[in-house]
Amino acid sequence: VVCVSRVALAARSIYKTKQKSTKSKKPALRCPLSLRALTFQPANISIIIMSEPQQPQQPPQPTGESDAAAAQAAAAQQAQAQAGGAPGAPPSGEAASASLYVGDLHPEVTEAVLFEKFNSIGQVASIRVCRDAVTRRSLGYAYVNFSSAADAERALNEMNFEPINGKAVRIMWSQRDPSVRKSGAGNVFIKNLEKSIDNKTLFDTFSQFGNILSCKVACDEKGVSKGYGFVHFEGAEGAQAAISAVDGMLLNEVKVHVAPFLTRKERHDALGQNQTFTNCFVKNLPEDFDEEKLNALFGEHGKITSSVIMRDAQNDNKSRGFGF
Repeated sequence: VVCVSRVALAARSIYKTKQKSTKSKKPALRCPLSLRALTFQPANISIIIMSEPQQPQQPPQPTGESDAAAAQAAAAQQAQAQAGGAPGAPPSGEAASASLYVGDLHPEVTEAVLFEKFNSIGQVASIRVCRDAVTRRSLGYAYVNFSSAADAERALNEMNFEPINGKAVRIMWSQRDPSVRKSGAGNVFIKNLEKSIDNKTLFDTFSQFGNILSCKVACDEKGVSKGYGFVHFEGAEGAQAAISAVDGMLLNEVKVHVAPFLTRKERHDALGQNQTFTNCFVKNLPEDFDEEKLNALFGEHGKITSSVIMRDAQNDNKSRGFGF
């Protein structure tokens, strides 16, 4: 402070001296601090001071095994930082586990709505609602990334199947590796589901057999169940246990069929090129025609393994005039 004051007074004195005589020359002032800029103006004197450069401190030399281990850890952290990584950053697998897929979204749900819902559970790092590239309308699903995997797991357990804007959402872990979804391992197909069975009911029914990655009942545009669904287990053991326990059982008084999920190509390959089809489609049936009459009519020509007449659940379960 004293040095700055002296410099300021000396600068003012120099300025006044220059005003009186431009011929007189005075030796330059010296100050133990280096001056980066010294400007003289009639109404303002600006002084920018740089402190003396400090010598970098050398780390203390390790004196024992504990100090040596600490020095190695510090060196490893420094090398990781120089390579572009942050010390203590989770590996890629754990980072992916903090990301959630949120499906079945209401069209008007935005990032702000999701942030308000999920940030109450844990710190949200980012949210993205996927939209059409042209119309920018929501595609009905989003990704919510948490800062920690523990918060993501808590959000999955607490908010799965909860309504947002009046529509129940479906949450699962985000699978960035498409091979996990396309492999079909641990995936089962359930058909002949009663219309009132929704995603949550299906999840509660099958969760006892293993950890479920995703669960969905197929619905039409109006949200009415199509009578079938899918459950994707983490491992093949859970899928096999579910097939053994639930196949042929009654769910809401309706007998269901549970089998391993097969892609269209796999179903085609299983049938073979020269497979003889034994399934018949029958249409223009009278309204009072039921399964018993259908079996009596076709049973004369061979053993029937299964038969069904399609019905309209929204119209007193009346026959739709065709069956198999």
